[in-house]
Amino acid sequence: MAETMMAYPELRHPYEVTPIHPPGSTTVLHQGRAVTLAETGDGDGLLIRPEDLPRVNGFELKPEGACREGLCIPMNDDLLISRDDGQWFDLAAFADLTGQPYVADRPAGVWSFAEVPATREPMMADAMAPDFAVTDRQGNRVATADLKGKKALIVTWSSW
Repeated sequence: MAETMMAYPELRHPYEVTPIHPPGSTTVLHQGRAVTLAETGDGDGLLIRPEDLPRVNGFELKPEGACREGLCIPMNDDLLISRDDGQWFDLAAFADLTGQPYVADRPAGVWSFAEVPATREPMMADAMAPDFAVTDRQGNRVATADLKGKKALIVTWSSW
């Protein structure tokens, strides 16, 4: 009987479990950024410290609500939670209030938030693409600002 060999034995177990963040912390993904929070509160939603809000999604708490640039979203009682260990902001309740899609892998401590729909409204009303730049297949940088005043068809594709 012939002996069998495995092709590429060094790749037999290529998957190695590596931690996403330090134990006990939480990672929030938003607009291409990963923010690791050392402390989150217990509850159904994602409770973060109010001072972490600007770092997570660019909003900051003001008397008129949660604000980013010219947009202010009035607060309700479900967003700010007072406990013995201080004040907490429920990021998941904020997302629900604003219609912001999100997914959570609670056992891994990872939350991913899409953009707040209200921040996209000006772009949708003007039918203008946001400013961004990409590299074409020849290695040239192409920016939407270079196409100002011209009609352009932007096609994107991804293998995943």
